Amino acid sequence: MAQQEVTNGGSEKKTGGGNDIMEVIEVKFTALKPQLVVEAPKANEAILFYKAAFGAEELGRTLHPKRKADQELPLILSAQLSLAGSTILVSDLADPSETPAKTEGTGLAFYLETDDVASAINKAVGAGAVVVSEIAEGEGAGCGLSRVGKVKDPYGVVWAIGSPAAKAAVVEA
Repeated sequence: MAQQEVTNGGSEKKTGGGNDIMEVIEVKFTALKPQLVVEAPKANEAILFYKAAFGAEELGRTLHPKRKADQELPLILSAQLSLAGSTILVSDLADPSETPAKTEGTGLAFYLETDDVASAINKAVGAGAVVVSEIAEGEGAGCGLSRVGKVKDPYGVVWAIGSPAAKAAVVEA
């Protein structure tokens, strides 16, 4: 049986009627947009928090079409926020049957890089976040950061705020 190796981002597709030849279909993703789903109707509050705490900019929003007439405050199907050069989505949980499993942590953390870690953490706390870990420096920072502290937003998401470690010079022997 002739078969090609699947490359990163590719998938196998069987070609021909009874033919066992596999062809690689190249798949290229153009963006990764994490979606934060919050208890309805708190998405608007979350958006305001991310703007105040982290300077996010709202790029647009779509309201849930089935809920517009049913509620005084329509649910947010999806709001796009620009944050540190990336896009995140924030949504109200429109269908209670789709509730993520409730656990102590979300299993998710975002890392924001800045040169002024303390001011960024103070700004987030001022907007309603709580400190999860004090600022660590040096090897205690980890993740390629020289300083890092963590806050949890009012919606349970942990945000690590740190400054990048200085790149070590490459020395040839």
